[in-house]
Amino acid sequence: MRKIVTSRSSHVGAPPGTVSLKSGEKSRPARINIIQYDKDKYSSTEIKDAAQCRRYREASGVTWINIDGISDIPTITEVCRIFEIHPLVLEDIININQRPKMDEYEGYIYLTTKMLYEEEKTRNILIEQLSFILMGDTVISFQEREGDIFSPIRERIEQDIGFIRKRGGDYLLYALLDAVVDNYFVIIENIEDNMQALENSVLKEPRNSDLRRLQHLKNDLVFLRRYMWPTRDIVGRMAHGDVSLIKGETHVFMRDVYDHTMQVIETIETFQEIATGMLDIYLSSLNNRMNAIMKFLTIIATIFIPLTFITGIYGMNFHYMPELGWRWGYPVALSLMLIIAVVMIVYFKKKKWF
Repeated sequence: MRKIVTSRSSHVGAPPGTVSLKSGEKSRPARINIIQYDKDKYSSTEIKDAAQCRRYREASGVTWINIDGISDIPTITEVCRIFEIHPLVLEDIININQRPKMDEYEGYIYLTTKMLYEEEKTRNILIEQLSFILMGDTVISFQEREGDIFSPIRERIEQDIGFIRKRGGDYLLYALLDAVVDNYFVIIENIEDNMQALENSVLKEPRNSDLRRLQHLKNDLVFLRRYMWPTRDIVGRMAHGDVSLIKGETHVFMRDVYDHTMQVIETIETFQEIATGMLDIYLSSLNNRMNAIMKFLTIIATIFIPLTFITGIYGMNFHYMPELGWRWGYPVALSLMLIIAVVMIVYFKKKKWF
């Protein structure tokens, strides 16, 4: 079961902006990649020292600073210091248990959302926190670990495909958010395939493993819905002109992302209803199977009642029972019991009791 309430005991009473790793978590060096571009030129650089980010603060064109590995607190702190990021934002970047949200500060906006993956072997959904800072034409992204879903965005920038090289930092932020939301559709398609296989299994022959799979599916849908609703609110604010750093020409693109988030939410809610229906089908199938078993056992017991009665009489061993001395008494008694059993079975068949 996934943990819903995360421990924050280490932060109780700490000053605002205090950052620390979770207990047992190891710090790993962060990897910083910087992409600069405009309509005429493009460059991609990987730097080792966070202090080198200073020269990109006033750079011309659009600058995308991507940092993989937020457990490297000194590096994250240095980057935030160079760009004069509020300590509360730094705390939110390090704390990976944030609910998707967006905060506006003087000169920049901070937003965080969730990036989803699916393990190939276990088919479990992995959740990674993703933070963005938009500061004019500079976009800073923070990821928990290396590896993401932004390779198509990098290719579009490098090969000058579409509008991305002709627009500003707000359009880059749109492209990144669009990739995140589109990846939700990939996760949902995989969930739909699992649901169809599970539904076929429940309808044909429900098993205990189906109940565990169904509960796991319901948990995945709950978590997806939990993260999509606030993401929808974030995109909605940017789509409707409530954020000054999002230019008017980008609003139409943000509205497209907003529509996608609504589609994801509606699909998730539909899947939740289907999952609830499958649970009802599973329980009904079990009840029907139990009823069929009980019905069969009741018929068997009913057939044996008169046979047991006859056996009981002839098992009393009274001396003056005339049949005890009769040569054909035993085969006649067995034949009588067989005839009674056959007659009862035929009668039950005509009544369609089984």
